[in-house]
Amino acid sequence: MFLQRSAFALARRAQTPVRAFAARPFSAAAVRCNKSKYEVKDERKMLSYEEVKSEHDLIPPGAKAGTIPSDVDQSTGLDRLELIGKMQGIDAFDMKPLDASRLGTLDDPIIVHGAGDEQYAGCTGFPADSHTVNWLTVSRDRPLERCMECGNVVKLKYVGPEEDPHAHHDAHGHHHHAHEDPKTFADYVKPEYWYR
Repeated sequence: MFLQRSAFALARRAQTPVRAFAARPFSAAAVRCNKSKYEVKDERKMLSYEEVKSEHDLIPPGAKAGTIPSDVDQSTGLDRLELIGKMQGIDAFDMKPLDASRLGTLDDPIIVHGAGDEQYAGCTGFPADSHTVNWLTVSRDRPLERCMECGNVVKLKYVGPEEDPHAHHDAHGHHHHAHEDPKTFADYVKPEYWYR
């Protein structure tokens, strides 16, 4: 009761009449915005995996106004490339497990594809799961690696760009690597003994 009297007293003191407050409830207030600011100008279609040629092709159009975006509407970059590939049945990043039907040897190693200078491969032994995971590191400098526990041999098959973006060239065009790994005992073993 006290609250009701206070509201009426306040309304009487205000210069605007009471009916001006009640003319339009807050829930029905119209929101005005500049629609042209939020509209998507180019209606891009989703490209197929084969049509993707540059990073610009991996930018989505976004969701339509008033809808909740899905992964197709909003994923970008490598995530979008992987999504487009999966929709067409293409494994863009070769995520299938390594061949575990045989033991890799020096003459016939298990092939590991990699686009970088270094790739890690997990060996669980032969037959599969006969020991805990041993992580083997293969690189462009040392493409073969042997598991210490079961003797399985893996080999890096480099599938990346021919020019190394991380390598540096000096004024004379000589090639210099930006980072050199610390030396280990394996660096002092003669190369002819590496894979025996």
